[in-house]
Amino acid sequence: MNGLGTAVAEVVRAAGPYATAVTAAVTRGDEEEVRCHGRLGRGRTAACSPDTVFELGSVSKTFTALLLAEMTARGDVSLDDPVERRLPGRWRPVTVRSPEPIRLLHLATHTSGLPRLPPGLAARAVPTWFSNPYTAFGDEQLRDGVARTTVRSKPGSRYRYSNYGVALLGRALAETGGLPYGELLAERVLRPLGLGATTCTPDPPGRAVGYRRGQELTPWRIPGLPGAGALRASGADLLRYLRAHLDSGHGELAAALREVQRPRLRLPHSADELCLVWNHRRSEGRDLYFHAGATRGFTAFVGFSPQRAAAVAALANTGPSLDGRFVQAGYEVLRAASRGA
Repeated sequence: MNGLGTAVAEVVRAAGPYATAVTAAVTRGDEEEVRCHGRLGRGRTAACSPDTVFELGSVSKTFTALLLAEMTARGDVSLDDPVERRLPGRWRPVTVRSPEPIRLLHLATHTSGLPRLPPGLAARAVPTWFSNPYTAFGDEQLRDGVARTTVRSKPGSRYRYSNYGVALLGRALAETGGLPYGELLAERVLRPLGLGATTCTPDPPGRAVGYRRGQELTPWRIPGLPGAGALRASGADLLRYLRAHLDSGHGELAAALREVQRPRLRLPHSADELCLVWNHRRSEGRDLYFHAGATRGFTAFVGFSPQRAAAVAALANTGPSLDGRFVQAGYEVLRAASRGA
């Protein structure tokens, strides 16, 4: 993969001056490479390695989508299930000003009509807005937020990106599966795929320290919305995860891995499409699937292209920049890998 060297080097440069640990993991065909730069944090002696764990932020949503597809394949749920049927019976449902209910499919395609964040979260987040804004918002607060929510547009009628929506999907799946989200995900997705370093645990072994503009941050905590952004993973694990999407014809998750790649809608003012959470783009005759994520102290990009059996994971232990340079650099590596450059 010598031709990818320049693009991969740009990933390291794009992480900026505050990142102390950067991983660029690339696979194409039978080749695989994980390039690591730096150390786990300032003053830390441990070097960044393929097993170093980074916070994934919204890349977690792709795992929630796969869990949904797995439970659908098993017959535990249907994409057409109204979400209120899958939440705890004691919860008061979202008020919907339409005969059409919010269905699980709407949550996985950002067409539920729910706002970006649940009611009540912003007020609780103010004291820790620049470090750990979700930490005081737990399951009880999510329940109260659901009861206070009114959706005025018809679910399924328009796209509106919503952390709240995918978090509610994760909560519904956990209720149906009878386990907390992290445990259910581990049982149904992580262990079958051999992802031993991927977890919702806030402080796993081998983690990099997160930084925001050079300030060290405590581990990201998102107790009430884990399905939207609680996962951590290593570069090595993410390559295994992405390879599973490239070779989705085998194993117990085969049907689910294919299902998450099926386009569901065209995004507004764009030629791009949305699958179950994954973004889909046609580029030079090839399919690119991708998603980005961030916490206050980390930035992540993942993507894959089936035609060249190419996949990329780019991870940095610093919060996202306004220009999105790091995510764009990860995307450019995916484009290069998909071209065979």
